[in-house]
Amino acid sequence: MTIQEIKDVERGENREIVNKVEDLKNPLLKKVADHDGEKSEINESYLMVLFSTFVAVCGSFEFGSCVGYSAPTQSSIRHDLNLSLAEFSMFGSILTIGAMLGAVMSGQISDLTGRKGAMRTSACFCITGWLAVFFSKGALLLDVGRFFTGYGIGVFSYVVPVYIAEISPKNLRGGLTTLNQLMIVIGSSVSFMIGSLISWKTLALTGLAPCIVLLFGLCFIPESPRWLAKAGREKEFRVALQKLRGNKTDITNEAQEIEVSIQAIEVLPKARIQDLVSKKYGRSVTIGVSLMVFQQFVGINGIGFYASETFVRAGLSSGKLGTMAIACVQVPITVLGTILIDKCGRRPLIMISAGGIFLGCMLTGTSFVLKGQSLLLEWVPVLAVGGVLVSKT
Repeated sequence: MTIQEIKDVERGENREIVNKVEDLKNPLLKKVADHDGEKSEINESYLMVLFSTFVAVCGSFEFGSCVGYSAPTQSSIRHDLNLSLAEFSMFGSILTIGAMLGAVMSGQISDLTGRKGAMRTSACFCITGWLAVFFSKGALLLDVGRFFTGYGIGVFSYVVPVYIAEISPKNLRGGLTTLNQLMIVIGSSVSFMIGSLISWKTLALTGLAPCIVLLFGLCFIPESPRWLAKAGREKEFRVALQKLRGNKTDITNEAQEIEVSIQAIEVLPKARIQDLVSKKYGRSVTIGVSLMVFQQFVGINGIGFYASETFVRAGLSSGKLGTMAIACVQVPITVLGTILIDKCGRRPLIMISAGGIFLGCMLTGTSFVLKGQSLLLEWVPVLAVGGVLVSKT
């Protein structure tokens, strides 16, 4: 190109060359615009999934709040209501009985009323339970309220992770489902933290907050598309899936995949209780059940429910500092575990966790043995606090 031609292009007089330059620009600009539009569409399609997950994990937060309630409130509840140690122990442990019943019935409730219906039912039980705790003037109403909250979190323990898994796209499913456990730990840690600063009645009222947020949020999120398809509600199924994936997203393939998977499950023979003890599944069932049973039998829930009194019995002037330390340790350790679970595998983390619980329980038990024998009394509080913290992490 000559100097004169360059000057003509700059003045816009040589249209042939100007047009060629513009043609070179158009594909690049169009590609960038298309990329930005696609990115915007992807972000939009994730918004409803993230919002729905946020609403659902309010139930997980409520779970943690219920579990963490008894530890920082033990001394004040016993003092205000004049409860014996046995009466408060019933209050603390009856939560697990309610949770067991709720978990057993959660599958039937969520299949009959839908995932949203099950979460509403659970939230209502928790609200009723917290109000009973708040207005209680004796052991009976206190226990009834604790049982109701236990039943509610038993349903939450099933329906929340199921709902999140059913609404999430494949590339987000693993990360979003881990939020369930993370929010349980955060809820427990918040109860430990603020329970050391406010009265037990006020703490009971704070337990209402996640339930209210959940009930309000359920009005704006869609039902699980998979459950709608299973219930034969074809039109609502596609509307819910479209809402979750964004208005501009083509849901045809995913909708077909969901329908095919549901049809495949329906033609399979129904599972029976007898199948659990068959030789074919014996090893898998034994391993799975043993992991769950021994996880509970290590006594970690007992330590968590009565952590405050454990610290006081170990010789600390107050259990508040210890419970606040638990609150500060639990969350970052859970986040670390969430990050490492896919990198290190499940088995190594289970082994490390079991070793930590063993060490923590050993330290805590040793501290009280030393106290009972009046040996190394200056080490008793250190061993007790250290043991509880190691166990909870």
